[in-house]
Amino acid sequence: MVRTIRLYGGLVLFVYILTHLLNHVLGLHSIEAMDGGRKAFLALWRNPVGTLLLYLSLSSHMALSLWGVYQRQHLHMKFWEMAQLLSGLIIPFLLILHILGTRFAHEIYGVEDNYVYVLYALVVYNIDTGYRQAILMILGWVHGCVGIHYWLRYKPAYENYKSLALSFAVVIPVLSMAGFYVAGLDILKLAADPQWLKSFFSGYNLPTADEARDIYRLETVIQFVFAGVISVVIIGRWVRYAIQRWQGTFKVTYPNGKSFRAIKGTSLLDVSHLNNMPHAAVCGGKGRCSTCRVRVGKGLDHLPESETGELKVLTRIGASDNMRLACQTYPIADVEMTPLLPAQSGLKTARRKHSSIAQGQEREIAILFADIRGFTTLSEKKLPYDVVFILNRYFEAMGTAVEESGGRLDKFIGDGVMALFGIDRGVETGCKNALRAARRMAEKLDELNAHLAHELPEPLRIGIGVHTGAVIVGELGWGQATSITAIGDAVNTASRLEGMTKDLKSQLVVSQPLAKIAGVDLGDFPRQHIQVRGRQDGMDIWSLESAKDLPLI
Repeated sequence: MVRTIRLYGGLVLFVYILTHLLNHVLGLHSIEAMDGGRKAFLALWRNPVGTLLLYLSLSSHMALSLWGVYQRQHLHMKFWEMAQLLSGLIIPFLLILHILGTRFAHEIYGVEDNYVYVLYALVVYNIDTGYRQAILMILGWVHGCVGIHYWLRYKPAYENYKSLALSFAVVIPVLSMAGFYVAGLDILKLAADPQWLKSFFSGYNLPTADEARDIYRLETVIQFVFAGVISVVIIGRWVRYAIQRWQGTFKVTYPNGKSFRAIKGTSLLDVSHLNNMPHAAVCGGKGRCSTCRVRVGKGLDHLPESETGELKVLTRIGASDNMRLACQTYPIADVEMTPLLPAQSGLKTARRKHSSIAQGQEREIAILFADIRGFTTLSEKKLPYDVVFILNRYFEAMGTAVEESGGRLDKFIGDGVMALFGIDRGVETGCKNALRAARRMAEKLDELNAHLAHELPEPLRIGIGVHTGAVIVGELGWGQATSITAIGDAVNTASRLEGMTKDLKSQLVVSQPLAKIAGVDLGDFPRQHIQVRGRQDGMDIWSLESAKDLPLI
């Protein structure tokens, strides 16, 4: 709830800054255009609802951000996280005078705080204040953009618009500063005219000297108060640390045998960071991703229950009972843990959609292997470029056939293909889809041979083996080479059936278990009995000269 309120408060403030900067862009045309845009700006933000929303967002975002700093066990952060934190602490000191000189002066002293008044105050009356406001605009914009980037970067769709978002983030402040600069030059020209100055001073209800001193004095008081609040937060962290040390410590043991003690109230992720133990945490420990997840061994029963935010993430990735998010787990007793992702895991890992099978499950599925016959001999007569071109066209055709048939393309092995069927829809559907894929692959191969007739001395030939059985399905690999795959005797058997197509002079070999589950009658095709590891009585198989001869299912 705290993170949600802080997020939406920040989004409201970002929209406020955006509309403010867009208003400045009109300065490229004229000060009058800026004041015209200001009417729409005021209609949005100076009505009772807009005012309440703006100041609630400002106060809640600041208060909850300071609360977040208070709760942190350490201040080890990446560059942009630290930049966002420091800019968030600096912005209020620069913002106070802007609020007092505009909204406060308008409400208390009746000042018409239009752009002529503001530009004169910032450019002519006190240019140092103008520089401060320029810095404030840049800091506020960068602070908001970094926050939005950290929020959206876990969403897969964001990757498609990241370049556009970066362009937007650069163009808006550049145009805004340009508009502010051009309008500043215009006000300097006007201020050089004594007649205009006389009209300006007589026509505007400007703050008196005493009122101006009161504004600057109030700014100093508020700045001191805010500095005091920051000091209280820092002192509070020290006091909390002392209390936690008094409450006791716990020990965390890692898979390599290393163990470290930490005070109660420290998360498992913080234990890793404080002791320089590599530990993935793409979101910086905010519970937004699952890259810091760990498997807990000894001590699991003594861990506090998962809260709503952590449960939501764990449910999304189909986590087992002994899995926790390190950033959201605060042990009170000794615990053993194993980080589940490489410490170098990045945004791609955080965006990946997880399912229960990713953690490893035993399932009965259908497996298909396919391989090009005699491609080694063919490739020896071709240039490397031609070999790559032909293989890529072949992989495209076979991959399309698998996906159109409801299968999961597992991997390409040399000039071979491995595909899995029935992981999500059950073994019966998987077996039927595997046979459909075999038939579709044969059809695609004929189409490919027709297109490459002028490239090949003879048509490409393939062998396909399909089988079903119990396998272990899970997310295997390391780093970028990680995917859902299957291991087990059934996989090895399917590969062996594919190899047998060579001796049987056939395009497709189908195992009896798969044909039975799929409900297909292959009695018209040659049948053989083979010995298979793990089966005492062996197994029957059917061989088809062409997979296109398969009965329609």
